[in-house]
Amino acid sequence: MKLIIQIPCLNEEETLPKTIADLPKSIPGVDVVEFMVIDDGSTDRTVEVAKRLGVHHILRLGSNRGLATAFCRGMEYALAQGADLLVNTDGDNQYCGADIPKLIEPILMNEADLVIGCRPIVDHPEFGIVKKVLERLGSWTLRKISKTTVRDAPSGFRAFSRETCQRIFLHSRFSHCMETLIQAGRSGIRVASVDIRVNRKTRESRLFKSIPQYLKKSGATILWMFVLYRPLAFFSTLVCIPFSLAMILGFRFLYLVFWLTEPIPGRTYIPSLILLSVLALCSVILFALGILGEILRSQRRVSEEVLFMQRRIESARGQYTSI
Repeated sequence: MKLIIQIPCLNEEETLPKTIADLPKSIPGVDVVEFMVIDDGSTDRTVEVAKRLGVHHILRLGSNRGLATAFCRGMEYALAQGADLLVNTDGDNQYCGADIPKLIEPILMNEADLVIGCRPIVDHPEFGIVKKVLERLGSWTLRKISKTTVRDAPSGFRAFSRETCQRIFLHSRFSHCMETLIQAGRSGIRVASVDIRVNRKTRESRLFKSIPQYLKKSGATILWMFVLYRPLAFFSTLVCIPFSLAMILGFRFLYLVFWLTEPIPGRTYIPSLILLSVLALCSVILFALGILGEILRSQRRVSEEVLFMQRRIESARGQYTSI
C-alpha cells in the first residue's frame, strides 16, 4: 500500500518546511509514504527548499496554472508512480498533518473512496462571522448539487483511493474542491467526512484577495457546475420566469377579451400578444437547451467512462499517460 501526499505550492518557501515536518513519515496499514510538491510557477525558492527537505517527488508546472490544474497534474503523476492512496494538503500548513491517518482510515477500511477533512468552522477563532456564513452557505449549496452530505465542501484536505483518482476529470480552473464532490456524487463514489484540526493561519489565501472576489469566483464556479452537471434542472428553473410571465399575459388577454363585460373601445392587444409570444418562445428555447444539455451530459459520461477504463489499463501495464 503506497500513499503519496501531494502539496500544491505557489511561493511557499517560508511555510513549506513546517508543512513537511508536520506530515507523518509512517502510517499503520501503509507500506510506503512519499511526499510530492507541485510547483505552480513559484518565483521564490520553493523548489530549492523542497529539494533540501528531501521531498520524494517535485513536479514543476513551469508557470502559474491555477490550483485545479496543479491538483490534476499531481494526481496524474501520483497514479503514474503507482500510488494506491493520494492525500491532498495545502502548502501553507493550514491542515494538521497528524490527522492524515484519520483521513485515510475510511479508505483503508473500505468504507469510502473519497474522504473530506472537515474543519471546525463554527468554533474556529480565526474565521470571521462573514466567512463562517459563506462557508456554511457554500457547503449547503454543494450538498444540494452533488447530493452528498459533506459538511465542509471547500476543504482541500482530502484523501482519494486509486480508483477515485482514475475517475476524476476536472473542467474548472478555480479549484478542485467543488467539482470533485459533484463528480463523486453523480458517479456513485462513496464520500465520507472526518473531523480534522487546523493550524494557526500563516498567510492570507492566494485563491482570492477579498470576500467579494471569493463570492464572484465561487459563485461563477457553482453556477458553471450546475449548468455542466444538472443542465435540465438549471434551464428548467430559468424557464419558470418567462413561462410565468407568459401565463399571466395569457390569462389577462382571455379575461379582457372573453370575460370583461364591457370591453374598452379601440383597445388593441397586439403588443401584449407579441410579448406573450416572445416569452413563450424563450421558454421553449430554454427548455430545449436543458434537453440538449442532458444529451451532452450523457455523452460526456460515456467519454469519461472510456477514459477511466483507459487509465485503468495503462495503470495495470505500468504505463500511465496524462489525459
